[in-house]
Amino acid sequence: MSLGGAAVADTGAGAYLAGRQAIYESDYAAAERYYTRALAFDPQNQRLMESVLLARVALGEIERALPLAQEMEAEGLANQAARMVIAADLVQRGQFADLLARDPETQGVGPLVDGLMLAWAHIGQGEMTKSMEQFDTVAAQDGLREFALYHKALALASVGDFEGAEAIFGADEGRVARFSRRAALARVEILSQLDRNAAALQFLDSVFASGSDPTIEAYTARLQAGETLPFTHVRSAQDGVAEVFFTVGAALNSEAAHDYVLLYSRVATYLRPDHIDAILLSAELLEELEQHDLAVAAYRMVPPSSSDFHVAELGRADVLARMGKTDAAAEVLENLAARQPDLPSVHVALADLQRRQENYAAAVTAYDRAIELTEANSGGNWFLYYARGISHERLKHWDKAEADFRKALELNPDQPQVLNYLGYSLVERREKLDEALEMIQRAVAAQPDSGYIVDSLGWVLFRLGRYDEAVGHMERAVELMPVDPVVNDHLGDVYWAVGRLREAETQWKRALSFIDPEDTDGEADPDRIRRKLEVGLDAVLAEEGAEPLKVANGN
Repeated sequence: MSLGGAAVADTGAGAYLAGRQAIYESDYAAAERYYTRALAFDPQNQRLMESVLLARVALGEIERALPLAQEMEAEGLANQAARMVIAADLVQRGQFADLLARDPETQGVGPLVDGLMLAWAHIGQGEMTKSMEQFDTVAAQDGLREFALYHKALALASVGDFEGAEAIFGADEGRVARFSRRAALARVEILSQLDRNAAALQFLDSVFASGSDPTIEAYTARLQAGETLPFTHVRSAQDGVAEVFFTVGAALNSEAAHDYVLLYSRVATYLRPDHIDAILLSAELLEELEQHDLAVAAYRMVPPSSSDFHVAELGRADVLARMGKTDAAAEVLENLAARQPDLPSVHVALADLQRRQENYAAAVTAYDRAIELTEANSGGNWFLYYARGISHERLKHWDKAEADFRKALELNPDQPQVLNYLGYSLVERREKLDEALEMIQRAVAAQPDSGYIVDSLGWVLFRLGRYDEAVGHMERAVELMPVDPVVNDHLGDVYWAVGRLREAETQWKRALSFIDPEDTDGEADPDRIRRKLEVGLDAVLAEEGAEPLKVANGN
């Protein structure tokens, strides 16, 4: 006798299966809900306990995860996340003696985290000498030197020993100070505390490229005004432990799974709710995991007073756009542009969104502003001109579009996207076909496996009447993009031109089958393709008043 759905749910199996599916999809809220329900049926199930714990930490609900972590440890269940939660709770409550008493072998998080955390715990106990010895012990281990020296410098600065901190940051041509963005900014604050604003400004210039980073601009303005910057990076032992979890999480971000790194960033934020970099790391990880609602909530944790508020709002707008909430995304960007009107990245993001929404006139206006705010003739600006050129082209402002495309090529002469777009546009306009061919050939040389670009090469050869040469390129384009309606339509035209009429009809039928009925702005015209199937390409060209094909068709 098989079990019905209700019976499965009554045994907790249904909740377990639903939780497993939710965690597979990184839906932590649903996973926590289902696994908690399943755990109620089987309270001693280690796997269920771990699953609930991980989901709660991923949600940033450290306090709700704590009782479960303590129960797991009491039961002798080894779990790294549980140990992270327990350690974070001890730090948050200032129980540094209890933290120091924990056995790293049976209760530790990992060698690097434990080593740095113990050093900060000694500071929490007022044991500075022991703390310095512990940092040195960590620094002696292979691959951990820069981590340890960075935290040692922060520890010295946190108790007012700015000379000692700068001795570390200034050694080896500032090697440790270049460890990360936070390390560099910490050194700037330390130099300012030492009345060395000029050196701080020089260091800022050497580390950060000129651009529009409000945080760097704010540091620069305050230093130039003669202000002594406060040391804000670590103000206490608890802040230090938060920095440990953030530092390790950020280091793991390029090699470990996103859901694992999220545990570190969430614990860092729990210990220090104003750790903006940890908040942003959580938001970015959630975005990568496609947990859009959670990502939006994380981005909203960054207050408007933060110099990184624009980073959070740009991220929030991007997530909203991915969710299909383009109006909400546009509103975020418009408000941000009004708040920070001189920040190019905001106008670029707004322009890109408007271009994707096919609001090309508004996109042009936003690109105009972005270009005004960026360094003239900077090679990196090619994309702004390229994107504005696309918008002009869609508005049928060809002269302005061509000027933008050529400006983009002036800044980046071998950029294949621009070469292809301008070359293909010239082909469609039947202008400067020899130049268009040369551009597209350069684009193909740069990206030989791009179906769009290979299609362009075949198409310009078709326009030039070099049909036999076009066949191979168009066939290759279809290999690269087998379900693209435009490429299949083009191959049909090329086959028709060389007399392969049945194959042409097959390709046109394929092109029709791949057209999205909801895409009203697509290049492939279904009515025109149907007409070609009815009367052939020659008759369609004659009906359109276009030039006939340059060679006769075969049978």
